[in-house]
Amino acid sequence: MAYADVLFINMCKDILENGTDTRGEAVRPHWDDGTPAYTIKKFCVVNRYDLRKEFPALTLRKTNLKNCVDELLWIWQKKSNNIHDLHSHIWDSWADETGSIGTAYGYQMGIKHQYREGMFDQVDRVLYDLKNNPFSRRIMTNLYTFADLHSMHLYPCAYSMTFNVTMENGQKVLNGILNQRSNDILTANNWNVVQYSVLLHMFAQVSGMIAGEFVHVIADAHIYDRHVDLIKELISREPLPAPEFWINPEIDDFYKFTPDDVRLDDYETHPQIKGIPVAI
Repeated sequence: MAYADVLFINMCKDILENGTDTRGEAVRPHWDDGTPAYTIKKFCVVNRYDLRKEFPALTLRKTNLKNCVDELLWIWQKKSNNIHDLHSHIWDSWADETGSIGTAYGYQMGIKHQYREGMFDQVDRVLYDLKNNPFSRRIMTNLYTFADLHSMHLYPCAYSMTFNVTMENGQKVLNGILNQRSNDILTANNWNVVQYSVLLHMFAQVSGMIAGEFVHVIADAHIYDRHVDLIKELISREPLPAPEFWINPEIDDFYKFTPDDVRLDDYETHPQIKGIPVAI
C-alpha cells in the first residue's frame, strides 16, 4: 500500500481526535453563503516522504498531476501572478478584473536581487547554487515579503523552500523542506505534496542529482467543518499500491519542462470526491 495514504490517514485521525476546534473564534475564512468557515486544527504537523522509495500521490482519491504541475510551473517557471497564464480555475476567487493576484507567488519569484555573482531571481539563484555551490546551507526561497503583503490578494500559504544536498554512495541527493503557514488538508494537502515532490525531481535532474527526502512542515494543519464527513469517508478507504513516477530524461533545463514531461504510471485510485466546498 502507498505510504502517502497511510501517512495521510494517520494525520487526519490525529487532527480529528486531538485537534483544536475553532468554533466561536473570529475566523477570516468563510463559505460562499457568508457563513464562517471553522476548522479543527493541529499546530506544527511534520510529514516526511522519501522520493527514492515511492512517489507520494494519494490513492484514496486521485490527485490531478497535470493541474498540480501546471500551477507549480506557473509560479516557479513562468513566475506569473496572472490567472490567464494558468490552465485551471483554482485561483479565480482571488484574482481581480485583470486576472492578477497581486504581488504574490510568481511575482515574488521573478524579482531580481543583487548577489556577488550577479543579478538573480530566487529560482535562478537556487539553480545556480545547486550547480555551483551544492553543499551550501543557504539554498532557499521565501515568498513572504512583508513589504508586499498589503498588495497580495492572498498571503502565501506555501511560502518557503529550503534545499539541502547530501552525498550518498557517491551520488548527490537533493532534499527539500516546504514550510507552509496554513494547509487545508482535504483540498490542498496532497496537491502541495505532489507539486513540491515534482519540483525536487525537476531540480535534481537538471542539477545532476537524484531526488531524496521531501519534508512538509505545516504550522496550521486544518480540516474545515464542512469537510469533516468527507475526510472521514476518505480515510475509511483501503490504500492501493503507489504509482510509478516518470520524468522526461531528455530535459536538462528547468525552463523547458512542461506538464507533459512528467506522469504517474500504474496510478490506480479510489473515486474522486465530488462537490468539495472551498473556503475563501
